[in-house]
Amino acid sequence: MTTPAPAEDRGRLVISGHAVARITAHAAREIDAVGGAAGRVLGLALGSEDADRPVQADAEVDGGRVRLAARLSVTYPASVARTTERARAHLRDRVGELTGLDVTRVDITVTALHPPAPSSRRVS
Repeated sequence: MTTPAPAEDRGRLVISGHAVARITAHAAREIDAVGGAAGRVLGLALGSEDADRPVQADAEVDGGRVRLAARLSVTYPASVARTTERARAHLRDRVGELTGLDVTRVDITVTALHPPAPSSRRVS
């Protein structure tokens, strides 16, 4: 049986910006009070800004570093400032953990505030 070549001689793994953007969008939905955003073309929303839409994300990978941008909505009455700070920290940690990349910047745009989901309480 032959001994495998050292890891540094076998090649390298390159993670595309598209893959990192998908990871970012998924990780953003792990945060309480965060919803999705409508896609945009030429700055115009495609459809409504429903909370159940996916988070829109972009990623620019440069070597081992990445810059993230996320467009999301926040469920009222959650604080927009606290929610975006939690989202920024979570995305920095989670995307770094899953990709091994150094997340150097996270830009967040809040596209809408949504009312809380109606409760499923029933009166008998």
